[in-house]
Amino acid sequence: MLQEEQQVFSPPEALVDTPTHFCPGCHHGIVHRLVAEVLDRLRVAQDTICVASVGCSVFIYNYLHVDAVEAPHGRAAAVATGVRRARPESIVFTYQGDGDLAAIGLAEILYTANRGENMTVVFVNNTVYGMTGGQLAPTTMVGQKTTTSQQGRRFETDGAPLRMAEIIAGLPGTVYSARVAVDTVQHIKKARKVLLKGFTNQVENRGFSFVEFLSACPTNWRLSPLEANERVGKELIRAFPLGIFKDQESGGPDTESRRSE
Repeated sequence: MLQEEQQVFSPPEALVDTPTHFCPGCHHGIVHRLVAEVLDRLRVAQDTICVASVGCSVFIYNYLHVDAVEAPHGRAAAVATGVRRARPESIVFTYQGDGDLAAIGLAEILYTANRGENMTVVFVNNTVYGMTGGQLAPTTMVGQKTTTSQQGRRFETDGAPLRMAEIIAGLPGTVYSARVAVDTVQHIKKARKVLLKGFTNQVENRGFSFVEFLSACPTNWRLSPLEANERVGKELIRAFPLGIFKDQESGGPDTESRRSE
């Protein structure tokens, strides 16, 4: 005899119930869900404004029940600064990729963090330009092949990949900087806790918080979804260690950082 089914799980209220347009195996959907869960947990979705910039990251406004502003390429942190100052009662966060934040938007993110703007930055790092065709990005790993580094990134000519969480942690205006991954259930659970802290800091007016997510890009990596997910654990985490690199209750100079794993 069949037993009556019982619902034991519900999606976050802040998450839009719509089919995803992202490539199979892309981790953006997981990050969207975590953001929605945190907004529900803090009960701030109706007061939240998302600022998204150019790239695959821009489509977040199709997946969250929040107000959104689309910024020019790389300018999300600057636009978010204006939004935050014009609407200080709102919760403001940016959602950006590595080609956007760490390249054309590098100056904007550094000065926003250095000023200690009371906002949260969600940075999705898949080590490649996604929307524009898989070119070498500031976070592309040494040896990684892209459409513009056919033989692999060379330190001698291209330098090393930028470790943005560590760079942001070194700025005095930053109160929280961390790097997480979403390739395993264990990592997803840790990522949720870290993201919650990043948004809680803003709710409590502590200052600038930065959360970097290591993410897969199967299409531009030329890998299957499973292979791309495995690569995050085997290669990306080696190049970009997970951890909390700065965590303090208020802004101001800080000389101590800690690693969570």
